[in-house]
Amino acid sequence: MHVFVTGASGFIGRAVVAELIAAGHEVTGLARSEASATVIKELGAEVNRGDLDDLDQIRQGADAADGVIHLANKHDWAHPEISNRAERAAVQTISDTLAGSRRPFVFAAGLALPGLGRPSTERDPNPAAGPDSPRGGAENLALTYAGRGVRVIPVRFAPTVHGEGDHGFVSIVAQAARRRGASLYPGEGRNRWPAVHRSDAARLVRLGLENAPAGTILHAAAEEGVPVRRIAEALAGRLGVPAKSAPAEQVADEIPFIGRFLAVDIPATSKITRDLLGWRPTGPTLLEDIAAGHYDRP
Repeated sequence: MHVFVTGASGFIGRAVVAELIAAGHEVTGLARSEASATVIKELGAEVNRGDLDDLDQIRQGADAADGVIHLANKHDWAHPEISNRAERAAVQTISDTLAGSRRPFVFAAGLALPGLGRPSTERDPNPAAGPDSPRGGAENLALTYAGRGVRVIPVRFAPTVHGEGDHGFVSIVAQAARRRGASLYPGEGRNRWPAVHRSDAARLVRLGLENAPAGTILHAAAEEGVPVRRIAEALAGRLGVPAKSAPAEQVADEIPFIGRFLAVDIPATSKITRDLLGWRPTGPTLLEDIAAGHYDRP
């Protein structure tokens, strides 16, 4: 299969491209810079130059492929409305391009479904709907195309996709601990964060591309929920600082954007995903990756 991948040079994207090529697929990756293009070429993929705002290039890449994997995101924490708008536009463009073709469209979605009082499952609807909602309501938008000839497959990624080279949420929390001289957690720190190693996430993306039916929602969560206090304590042990409880409001102030999510309990199960695709995570756990020193350096 010839697969067009956005975000191909990113932390998750590189693992996905390598997984696809190892499985015999041909890959073209969207590259917004010469540095990104070099990374994609070194992985053994072809390059399509453009960025997330270049909808014509995204349309051309999708039209020329047998399937699309969309992983790119602006991740503009200070201006989430910009990220949300770009995400919706890209998903709309890809969905329109693939309409009627029965080709697969796998894309990254969010796993944070708070307030359920239990682990979320693949059957729980995403409340984000409309252009002003998180990720621009892209998951619900794309799912409308499952009845319009697109094999739409949202992959809800755990908020922590970890491994060597991770610059995501846990890395930002570690940076804040270094700055403050203490690793903070909100309240008692019992709230849980799902996690998945990027190698396991990449394998799930490939399995979904190859085998998941249209409209299937997948959960990329190897660990149902790691208590935030244990994450803070593990980081504290590596960084040589104390782990301290603090009011949720203080954590939110000291770790912009991400801090407010640290107080949310968002466990998630991936049982349906595992049963459907035979996905069995084998990578290190989040605490094992912290212990390995992957978050020691700024």
